[in-house]
Amino acid sequence: MSHQKVFDQFKERAENASPLGGTLKFIVDGNAVFINGNGEQNTVSMEDLEADCTISVSTEVLEKLRDGELNPMMAVMGGQIKIDGDMGLAMKVQSLMG
Repeated sequence: MSHQKVFDQFKERAENASPLGGTLKFIVDGNAVFINGNGEQNTVSMEDLEADCTISVSTEVLEKLRDGELNPMMAVMGGQIKIDGDMGLAMKVQSLMG
């Protein structure tokens, strides 16, 4: 999956979800997707900015999470997902996964 497709999927889901109440950055195969959830609506960009929570993941793992083929907690425990920062925000990611 291309970075543009990953970005488009996050943008669609984030803009239709409740504001996260913080900033969240996904690093997917080295490419950033930044979600600012501090306003009345989540906004999404490809900027590599500082965030309250950063989640690093591969495209392959992201697709498995999205399709329900991989348990998020098991992926974190197995080192397939790395989380740095606000764990409370990380817990809200499920609302962006579909």
